[in-house]
Amino acid sequence: MPHDLVRIEETKSWFKKALEDLRTAEQCLKANPSLNPSVVFHCQQSAEKMFKGFLCWHDQRFRKTHSIEEIGELCLKIDKTLKLLIDEAVVLTPYAWSFRYPGGIDEPTDEETQMALTITKKVFKEILSRAPQETHP
Repeated sequence: MPHDLVRIEETKSWFKKALEDLRTAEQCLKANPSLNPSVVFHCQQSAEKMFKGFLCWHDQRFRKTHSIEEIGELCLKIDKTLKLLIDEAVVLTPYAWSFRYPGGIDEPTDEETQMALTITKKVFKEILSRAPQETHP
């Protein structure tokens, strides 16, 4: 398969998984507000996958990490106009692990949860706007 077709399919796969996480977050929020930890987890996952899809489209390698800051730094080398979006999305990083295990961390508030969803939707929209239509889920 030619490189461009592989790149389109890989990018589209990242974006599709990001959309699944975004939809899961929205459904959890609708189903039960006590699912806030799951909502913010899926928000983080969606944003992370969108940035990784962006990197994939631009043939930029990245290591396995949940750090939106680290992934975002790589994105900024490609598109400096993403700075404000990445700065905003960095707050999502701890949601990849903070509420996944029992322990002394308070669960996210309704306000935090809504903020995470708002940021994630913005990331989804902004990254898709920078990728060709054929990569969209």
